[in-house]
Amino acid sequence: MAFPTTNAQTELVAINSILASCGQAPVTTLDQTNPDVALVYDTLLEVNREVQAEGWSFNKEFEYEIVVNNDKQYEIPNNMLQIDLSKVATGTTIALNTTKDVVRRDGKLYDRANHKYEIADAAGDTLKADVVWLFDWVDLPQPIKDYITARAATIASSRIVGDSNLYQMLQQKEAYTRAMAMEYECNQGDYTYFGHSGQTNNYISYKPFRALYR
Repeated sequence: MAFPTTNAQTELVAINSILASCGQAPVTTLDQTNPDVALVYDTLLEVNREVQAEGWSFNKEFEYEIVVNNDKQYEIPNNMLQIDLSKVATGTTIALNTTKDVVRRDGKLYDRANHKYEIADAAGDTLKADVVWLFDWVDLPQPIKDYITARAATIASSRIVGDSNLYQMLQQKEAYTRAMAMEYECNQGDYTYFGHSGQTNNYISYKPFRALYR
């Protein structure tokens, strides 16, 4: 998994949308010397990370293989927001993972159950984990981008303008985009009442319209 690159121009449309929500003029470049632009950009990055940390179908992976280094440790990359060893797995992985309780500490996985950073038995061992990735802006689905932009606009308005009426209006827009993001998530995730382990769902529910084909 590659590290996300910082390309400020890809967020320019979102920045201008937030500035417009705050009654500010649009910009052609992200000039960090402009205090309003700098505040809006920092707010967008902050909200972007917060929203992605929730874990969505587009940035969450189950039973992702991780390889430990020569010290039998696993160093967590900067674009990995959450990680936990898979408890529902196939083969011998489940036997290995149930004896460990890992958390993020000092940029590495730390086994709380055994009180050590060495989470593997040997260097180069492969373990499976459930992870949440931090993706670059260009790789985000449009409903997620809209929600992040709307939420950032709400926060930025309280920091720049401080108008309670404007804040309430932007909150309504944020709630709408949140609903659209959740609709996308439900459609993309293929969730079912019966539940399923991992990221695949083989259950196909009954569809009454199929009876018309008979």
